Amino acid sequence: MEEGDLQLIRKLIPKDKDLKRLWDEHLDFEEKLEQLNKRRYLSTEEEMRRKEIQKLKLSGKDMIEEILRKHRGV
Repeated sequence: MEEGDLQLIRKLIPKDKDLKRLWDEHLDFEEKLEQLNKRRYLSTEEEMRRKEIQKLKLSGKDMIEEILRKHRGV
């Protein structure tokens, strides 16, 4: 995410519970993906889980973007 978006997220998190939940999930998914991506080989189940996490992360990011857009007035 861009620095301006990160600053807006930091500003809004104390006031917006949904944004806080989505942001926490986003960070959790990022950490899980990082752990899976460090492995040299993934089992079929791990690869499926990695793809599922990527989809969930992208979906959450879209929701975060929608919240930020509302606050920007765009």
